[in-house]
Amino acid sequence: MTVVQVPQWRGSGAPTAERLREGARLLAAMVPADERVLVEVENDLVSTAARVREALAKADGGLWVAVGGDCGVELEPVAAARRRYGDRLVVVWFDAHGDLNTPESSPSGAFHGMVLRALTGEGPRGLVAAPAVDPRRVVLAGVRDLDPAEAAFVGSAGVRHVRAADPVALTDAIAAAGGTTDPVVYVHIDLDVLDPEVFASVGSPSPDGFRPDQLLALVTAVAERFGVAGLGITEYEPSRPEDQKLLAPLVAALVEVCAGDGRATR
Repeated sequence: MTVVQVPQWRGSGAPTAERLREGARLLAAMVPADERVLVEVENDLVSTAARVREALAKADGGLWVAVGGDCGVELEPVAAARRRYGDRLVVVWFDAHGDLNTPESSPSGAFHGMVLRALTGEGPRGLVAAPAVDPRRVVLAGVRDLDPAEAAFVGSAGVRHVRAADPVALTDAIAAAGGTTDPVVYVHIDLDVLDPEVFASVGSPSPDGFRPDQLLALVTAVAERFGVAGLGITEYEPSRPEDQKLLAPLVAALVEVCAGDGRATR
C-alpha cells in the first residue's frame, strides 16, 4: 500500500485553506502504509497535478491512498484508475458538495468545486482528465449542497445520487453505474461529508452529514461487494483536538476495509 501525500491548498476556496497543509501531514501519518510519497506542491495546480501523476506512476501495484489537501488532488489518482481499469471504473464521491461546477458556472472559481466535473471531461485548461470518466459511472454519496448548474448536470448527465446513509441503496447504485461490467470502485472522501456537529475541522461545512459510523458502514459495504481501485481522503483542516482524536481510528478503519483482499487487481 502506498500513501501519496499532497498538501495542496490553493485549489480550495475556504478562507482557512492553508490549514490543509498540516491536515495532509496528519492524515498521511494515520495511514498504515508500506510506502510513503510526499508530493511537493507548486503555486499552480497544473504543475502539482503533473507531480502527482509522476508519483503514482512509480507507486507499487497495491492500493494507493491519496491524502490532501483540497479535493483537487483527486484529479490524477482517479484519472490513473480510469486508465488502468477503463469502463470498469465507478467513482463514488463521498462529499457534502458535488464538485461538478465548470469555470463558467462556479460561484467561487475554486478548483476543488470543479474537480469531479473535470474528471468527466470539462474543466480548466490543463486540469481535465483524459480519457474522461463517463458521468453515468459516477455515484454521489451524501452530497447535500449542489449549486443549480451542478443539479442540472446531475439530472441531464445521468449521475447517480444517494443522499441517505443506506448501504444497500449505495451498492445497488454502484452496480447500476457499472452496467454489464464487473465494477471496480475509486472511493473519494471529502471529510465535510461528515456532520459538522460531530466533526468540524473542514473549510466548507454543511449541516446534516453522516456520522463517522455511518460513513464507515457505507464504505465497508462498498468494499465488501466491489474491488477498490483507490482511496482518497481530503479537506482536513485541523482545528480541534477532539476532531483529530475521532479521525485517527476512522481513517485507519477506512483504509483497512478498502485494502480488503486485493480484488481490484483482477
